[in-house]
Amino acid sequence: MSFVGESGSITKAVAGSEANPGDYIALLKPRVMSLVIFTAIAGLLLAPHGVNPVIGFASLLAIAVGAGASGALNMWYDADIDAVMSRTRKRPIPSGRVTGDEALAFGLTLSFLAVFTLGIVANWLAAALLAFTIFFYVVIYTMWLKRSTPQNIVIGGAAGAFPPIVAYAAATGDISLASIVLFSIIFIWTPPHFWALALVKSADYAKAGIPMMPNVKGAAHTRLEILLYSLVLAPVGVLPWILGFASVVYGILAIALGAALLFLAARVYAVRTGEAADRCAKSLFGFSILYLFLLFAEIVIERSLSLGFELAARLGA
Repeated sequence: MSFVGESGSITKAVAGSEANPGDYIALLKPRVMSLVIFTAIAGLLLAPHGVNPVIGFASLLAIAVGAGASGALNMWYDADIDAVMSRTRKRPIPSGRVTGDEALAFGLTLSFLAVFTLGIVANWLAAALLAFTIFFYVVIYTMWLKRSTPQNIVIGGAAGAFPPIVAYAAATGDISLASIVLFSIIFIWTPPHFWALALVKSADYAKAGIPMMPNVKGAAHTRLEILLYSLVLAPVGVLPWILGFASVVYGILAIALGAALLFLAARVYAVRTGEAADRCAKSLFGFSILYLFLLFAEIVIERSLSLGFELAARLGA
């Protein structure tokens, strides 16, 4: 038996065997998964007549696991560039705590479990949509778009926007205009959100060879794109109120948040040099998270209260 050339794999195997549960949780990208769960709850609550609590919980769990599986497969494929970038080099695979093979097996197993669980507990339309979401994120975005085009975030953002549609389909077996509107909000939100970060981390992306917008088109063009997408996002964010599936309270909140987002985007466009430019981009990045959270939180609160009143009325009758 020869051990020539096997020392690297032995080291990886040992490192992988010593991985703790926290390393596998990190593979799931828990912060991304929490956003997926939150937006999926909004989609689930849009169902006209509510959903069985057991089916609803199981559906959300399956969607969350599917999102985590996507994250694990993303980290498996991107281990080479994660090792180069300062903000990702401590992830489980580049740091040697989990091997690529282990992450691949983990991601694939969770993907199959998530899809088939959703199909069994809810319906196969929702399962098919979840399977497509995982495929889109891993194959279309991670393997193809991310390394080939500065439009990677624009097109690839669809994967992160699908959870409300998947959840609505799980509750109803159908797709509605309301769920498509929630998809649109997340889809249009994604480019300005990530490009604000890319402006600050452009050197990191350049080092890894990722064609993010600032590295390919330049910072000035990226700032213009951020402003243009924000100009579209602000009115799209108001659509749930205009179309009647959110209240006037949501409408006022969406208008105020949209105005604040536009102000920050305009500031990013105007302030272009020095530390002030980085501070403006970081402010927009941070606020964009709050923007999306508050819009969807208001929908979740309103729909929860509405369903609660409906249930109380039925019980009272």
